[in-house]
Amino acid sequence: MASRRSSITLFSRPACVHSHRVRLVMEEKGVANYDIAWLRDGEDSEDLLDLNPYNTVPTLVERDLVVYDPRIIIEYVDERYPHPPLMPVDPILRAQYRLAIYRMESDLYPLFDDLESTPAVAKKARARMTELLTVLAADFAPKKWIGEEFSLLDCTLAPILWRLEHYDVALGERHGQKLEKYAARVFARDAFTRSLSAIEAEMRPSLAPQH
Repeated sequence: MASRRSSITLFSRPACVHSHRVRLVMEEKGVANYDIAWLRDGEDSEDLLDLNPYNTVPTLVERDLVVYDPRIIIEYVDERYPHPPLMPVDPILRAQYRLAIYRMESDLYPLFDDLESTPAVAKKARARMTELLTVLAADFAPKKWIGEEFSLLDCTLAPILWRLEHYDVALGERHGQKLEKYAARVFARDAFTRSLSAIEAEMRPSLAPQH
């Protein structure tokens, strides 16, 4: 099936934080002529199952290539469309960026499943999210982005920050302003606006454009 596709197709769920990250990278890279195959929560797709043995989103299809791990997808897109670059050239810095992304994926992203769980589990997840983001904010240097330039680090963190208000996650007073100012800069980017699904836009109606 992949060989019959004439353009890039991204299988995505409209509220999936992993899918949002990939859509943001696609928009930051200015990828043209790609289609989004939207799947509702709980909806199965025979097309997706034929392409991806894990039947997971996001899944990216480009002609004969099928990629279905979000981190592999964003690195592939960054390398496939080299301008503007979203990873540093220096191998040491690249390794450091990858480690930082890995920590966000391992520590922060799984908490969204808990935030959708029972009130007790969600309360614990909110506290843990606040704790982790407070530590992250304390490490922020007085610069515009996490690294020297806007990168995959920012694309990984941005979907998390966008969802905080929706899930009633509060930032600590001491360091919260740093993250809020940083988040405002990310949310103001045209690519971020374009990356939002209609459902994601509804999470922050005061900031999102009307669909």
